Amino acid sequence: MTEKVYKVRTPLFPTYGEVRALMPIFVGMKKAAVTSFIKAIFAQTGTPKNPVDWSEPDKWIPERLKGPDAELAKRIWVETHHHVNPRHVYGSYLFINSFDLLSVDANGNYVLSDLGRAFLKDEAGAVRELDEAEGVARLLTILSTKDKVQRRDLLPEWSEYLLEHSKFQKPSTHKDTLRRRLANLVDRGLVDREGNSYRLNAAGLQYAESIVPASADPKREVLKAVKSFNDQQRVGLKATLAELHPYKFEHLVRDLLEAMGYEDVTVTKEAGDKGVDVIANIQFGITSVREVVQVKRTPNSSLGRPIVDQLRGALPYHQAIRGTIITLGTVSKGARDAAIFPGAAPITLIDGEKLLDLLVEHEVAIKKRPVTMWEVDMDFFGETGEEGPSGVE
Repeated sequence: MTEKVYKVRTPLFPTYGEVRALMPIFVGMKKAAVTSFIKAIFAQTGTPKNPVDWSEPDKWIPERLKGPDAELAKRIWVETHHHVNPRHVYGSYLFINSFDLLSVDANGNYVLSDLGRAFLKDEAGAVRELDEAEGVARLLTILSTKDKVQRRDLLPEWSEYLLEHSKFQKPSTHKDTLRRRLANLVDRGLVDREGNSYRLNAAGLQYAESIVPASADPKREVLKAVKSFNDQQRVGLKATLAELHPYKFEHLVRDLLEAMGYEDVTVTKEAGDKGVDVIANIQFGITSVREVVQVKRTPNSSLGRPIVDQLRGALPYHQAIRGTIITLGTVSKGARDAAIFPGAAPITLIDGEKLLDLLVEHEVAIKKRPVTMWEVDMDFFGETGEEGPSGVE
C-alpha cells in the first residue's frame, strides 16, 4: 500500500518575507544556539492570568534574555530593521527546518541548502515547490473561483482539503492555518485585503493559472465561469445605479440599511434636509444610535472634504451622533482624513466598490441563483470498502 503523503505540515505558517529576513542571520550559527534561543523565549510565555508583554523588544530583550540568547534576539530585531519581533520567530524556525532551507554541517552550523539558496533568490521553482507542499497552491485555486470573500467563505473548501491532505483535524486548526496562509499571500502581493475581506489580484490569478491551469480541473472551470458571470452582473449593476434617479437611489440605500439591521429608516424630503438624505437608527447593545446618511449617485466624481464637513455640521439638526456618506464614485484622501478627525463626530465613507459589496452581501438589487454540481462522495465508500465474504478478494 502506498504511504499517504501529507501536506500542510507547518502549523505556525510564516510569511516568506520573514523567513528570508531570518535565514541570513541564522547562517553560520550553530543550530543548537538557535534552538536554545527558542527555548529561552518559550520559558517565559506567561499564563492567561499573568500574560507577558512582548510588544517592545528594545525593552524586554535585556530584561528577559542573557548571553547568546539576548545577542541573537537583538540581531534579529536590528538586522530586520524592526520588522521581525524576536518573540515570534518559531513558525519561521519550524518552516526552515522542515524543508531544510538551512542544512547543518559537520560542526553543527547552519549552512544554506540548494533549496534555501533558490528560495532566497525568489526562484519560481523553489517558491512553487514550497507553495504546493504547504497547501498554498490549493488555496490560490480556491481564491481564483471567488470574488471578494471573508475567511469563513473559504473555510469549507479549505477544511475539506486539510482533512484529505494533512493531519490537522480540529476546526480551530483549520481556521488558523487558513489565516496564516492568507497573510502569507497578502505579504507577497498576490492577494489584496480590505478589512476582513480578501480578493485574488491580477498577479495572484496569473500565478494560480501557472500552477494549475483551469482546463485541468473541470470543477474549477465551472466555478470560474460562475465568477465571470457574477463579475459581469456587478458591472451591470453599477451601470444601472449610475442611471438611476437620485430619489430612487436614496430608496435603494434605505432598503440596504434595513437589510443591514437598521431601524426606522426614513428618506428625507428632497429639499431642506441640510444635506441629509436618509435617517436611521441602529442598535448597539442596549443603546439606540441615530445615524444620518448622505447619498452621492454620480459615479465619476471623487468625494471631497467639504461634503464631510457639511454632513458633520448637520448632525445636531437631526439629533444624530454619527453619519455616513455613500457615493457611487471614489473618496479623496482629504475626505478620509476629515472623516476620522480626532475629537470630531465619526463619519463613515462608503465608495462605489464598497457599496456594490454591501448590495451583493445583503442581496439588495441582487438575486442569488443556485448552481448544483454532482460529485461522487468517495468517503461513502471508504478507502478500501467493506470486506467481502471470507476468502473472496
